[in-house]
Amino acid sequence: MTKTILHIDASARREGSATRELSDRIVQHLNAEAVIRRDLAAPLPLLTEDWINANFTPADQRSDAQRDHLSLSDELVQELQDADTIVIGLPIYNFSVPAAFKAWIDMITRVGVTFSYSEQGPKGLLEGKRAVLAIASDGVPVGSEVDFATNYARFILGFVGITNVDVVAADQLAMKAEESLNNARKAVSELAA
Repeated sequence: MTKTILHIDASARREGSATRELSDRIVQHLNAEAVIRRDLAAPLPLLTEDWINANFTPADQRSDAQRDHLSLSDELVQELQDADTIVIGLPIYNFSVPAAFKAWIDMITRVGVTFSYSEQGPKGLLEGKRAVLAIASDGVPVGSEVDFATNYARFILGFVGITNVDVVAADQLAMKAEESLNNARKAVSELAA
């Protein structure tokens, strides 16, 4: 049973968004005890030189200003650590992920925090979690060679240790909106809870 869901919406559209509809349906279907909400329509800041310098300063040597630079990142990482399941509403913008989602990735992908390096290469530190991606596109077929969003999202989640990833897709909405959305809604109802 899912105890805590981190529900992330990456669509810039607050109204009429297929990914928002689908991610809401997924969260309702999974029926968690608690839901942490993160709406990326209120964009996150981009990384700065100060942020990067703070991130690469050992935690016990950081100044107050450096800790302040990392405070939002720490909050975002804590949300991931607290969740059993991550539900992400992820539209495909110009063949890839929205800039707001990339900003979230940059904030949560931290060496020693969400992944580590070893002699065998990088190892994700957020193992044992599940992710469900609600992906939508106007024209791009999800999983096609021009879909640079879905595989990237799967990869980055795997990089931080989240390898159990389901995808619910409503693609090519500009050509077949009703059919695609109905298929996606059905896929939500068939997700293992």
